[in-house]
Amino acid sequence: MRAYVTATLLLIAIFGAIAGYLYQRISGLASQDFTAAPVIIAAAVADTARWPETLAATGTIRAKYGVELSTEESGEITDVKVQSGDRVSTGQLLVQLNNRAELAARERQQAAVELARLLFERDAKLLEQKSVPQSQYDRSRANLDVALAELAETEALLAYKALRAPFDGTVGIIHAKVGDYVTAGSRIAGLQDLGALEVDFSVPARYAPLLRPGLELGVQVPGFGDRVFRARLQSVDSEVDESTRSLLLRANIEPAAGLLPGMFASINIDLGRTLEQVTVPETAITHTTVGSTVYVIEPAEGVLQATPRLVRTGTAQDGRIAVVDGLAAGEQVVIAGQNKLFRGVVVQIDEQAPL
Repeated sequence: MRAYVTATLLLIAIFGAIAGYLYQRISGLASQDFTAAPVIIAAAVADTARWPETLAATGTIRAKYGVELSTEESGEITDVKVQSGDRVSTGQLLVQLNNRAELAARERQQAAVELARLLFERDAKLLEQKSVPQSQYDRSRANLDVALAELAETEALLAYKALRAPFDGTVGIIHAKVGDYVTAGSRIAGLQDLGALEVDFSVPARYAPLLRPGLELGVQVPGFGDRVFRARLQSVDSEVDESTRSLLLRANIEPAAGLLPGMFASINIDLGRTLEQVTVPETAITHTTVGSTVYVIEPAEGVLQATPRLVRTGTAQDGRIAVVDGLAAGEQVVIAGQNKLFRGVVVQIDEQAPL
């Protein structure tokens, strides 16, 4: 019995010691501060500046003179006078279709015209001498007119069998060769005047009062880096697209090597006036699937917190970007370290800290 009591007291002492140790440990942990350290970020204040008002758009470059060449008649190609990429002049023969039948018909009709002309001239003299009736003279004149008309018809057919350049330009890839049989309207090649390019693009109709021919544009094209091609607004469409409420514009691009019709273009239009705009460093803008975001720094219970906010941005220049909507001048925004932020995180501003 005494041994049982001793063992019980010993167990109580052991468990009491363990409980005391755990109590001291939990009390010590409870007294510690487990608040996360603030995230070190760099910040800047949204400022206002007077910038030229510009309008951004996208469009497609086209040749002022550009066509897809095709034949007006069916037939076998007997000669191709040019190669892909050649520079050609107005009226230059490009492709010849088989025209042997038309050439033979022309020779016959030329002879018929000469005979009809001789008979008409003879009857005209005889009519003056009262040697032939008026009806014979009229018949001779009609025969001459018919012969001339038939010859003109054949000349037209011969012209249809010859594909000529309608203007100066550069021939594209030729899709036909000698011996091919083509039907009327078959595509032969493209012809583009690369020295006269223009760009078509659309803008919201609300900008119509600010648009006028002569406005200067900057055009950027993928593949040319930061190079800006100069252009000038040529014309404004006479109606608004009802489905998109947009207005079609066309601008002439100053001659520049390398540009080709069909290229995608980003256009920046100078509207000719300045506006006061809220601006921030470009690094303050984070682009997400839902739009452009900035982290705004706001005081909360003695600390600074970063809160994401959707904004609508405008143009950019000299490392800063205009914020059209969603941010007020004087608000402080994060410009570096956004990858470590989330809604309500506590931050500490230190522009010199490594981020």
